[in-house]
Amino acid sequence: MKYFHSVHLERDKCKGCTNCIKRCPTEAIRVREGKARIIEERCIDCGECIRVCPNHAKVAVGDKLERLQDFEYTIALPAPSFYSQFDPANGIPRLLGALLKLGFNAVFEVALAAEAVSWATRRFLEEYDGPRPLISAACPAVVSLIEVRFPSLINQVIPVEPPVNVAARIAREQAVRSTGLPPSKIGIFFLSPCPAKITAVRQAKAREESLADGSIPIMDIYGECLDALKSADQVLPLAGSQGVGWGRTGGENEALGYGRLLEVDGIHHVIKVLEAVEKGELKQFDYIEAQACPGGCVGGPLMVRNPFEARKILDFLRRSLTSRDIESEEIRNLAERGRWRSRWRPEPRPALRLDEDIACALVKMQQLEETARLLPGLDCGACGSPNCRALAEDIVRGQASDTDCIFLLRERVRVLAEEVVELARKLPPPLAEPERSSK
Repeated sequence: MKYFHSVHLERDKCKGCTNCIKRCPTEAIRVREGKARIIEERCIDCGECIRVCPNHAKVAVGDKLERLQDFEYTIALPAPSFYSQFDPANGIPRLLGALLKLGFNAVFEVALAAEAVSWATRRFLEEYDGPRPLISAACPAVVSLIEVRFPSLINQVIPVEPPVNVAARIAREQAVRSTGLPPSKIGIFFLSPCPAKITAVRQAKAREESLADGSIPIMDIYGECLDALKSADQVLPLAGSQGVGWGRTGGENEALGYGRLLEVDGIHHVIKVLEAVEKGELKQFDYIEAQACPGGCVGGPLMVRNPFEARKILDFLRRSLTSRDIESEEIRNLAERGRWRSRWRPEPRPALRLDEDIACALVKMQQLEETARLLPGLDCGACGSPNCRALAEDIVRGQASDTDCIFLLRERVRVLAEEVVELARKLPPPLAEPERSSK
């Protein structure tokens, strides 16, 4: 199976420091022969490796502004967190105007689509009678995490499209009507705070869904936006405070305002919550808003500002907007136009499978357990695997050897040295000195 990823390794910059292997939530990175290697079927594009790499060897590959030239009419889809990166004195209207200065012909706020998604989520929760809690599908890194590490929870991922997909559909339909151009001549670009959302857009294109045509990392156009703000006109925002609030942790649940809600951010905290859900410990909640990045999208690895500052900026900007009634006819119509019900469902990834054949997999599992018992259990990462159990798995898969463990290697060298010393004391019979008589 082919996987599409925006997180890439620049091998020339990699020093093999092993920082990344310790932070990856799905153990998707190994260091071999002095260079990191990303295991595609395990990578969820959360960007944790980008955050911790001191050599900037991990990067997110998105689209450039030059791609706007491939289309006759282009639309920017700014994420709600986009507004948090700039001086709040500019205001959202000037920020939207700055995007037109960059070369876009129009802007459609993802925050507006977020309000429609909030309406759709509430409708679904009201009618749903299956296992609880349901899990938000808004963060693609969390959805991918469930595919890799928690496949038993896939049916609890709510089948509601994330706001960017709803925004892309509505924006394209509006542009077709207003310009008379065919859909293929209209380019829609999402301004992304994280690599996972860049990957999600690429995967949607691979499934031949007519959504966004590309994603531009916010950090890549931050400088151009600052320059454009100096002469930008104002564009009236259509989204209310609830939609803009989606840019930080808790914003989705605030807009939803229905049921017993839980929010969690930071990929490692998300893992602990999903482990609890898997054990059946959180059935008292109806819905979980789960964000891979600390603080939500304002803490994305492709952002510029400190996430704590960004959250305060976003809250300040929200106060300048109206609080729209999510139950309004306008929002309901918007949701229906965006076709909010997701047609694509997450699928388990074979990332943790030891072998396609069940019998062989069971034999390898026994070998893995035996190998793991021989390892020291220190999880130092010096072997290039994230922990001792991962090394045992790599050994069973034939991708590593036990001497990659420096402790086992040291013990083997010690035994070998003792054998060499013992051999050095021995001489062949012709060279041995005769025993002297005691008489």
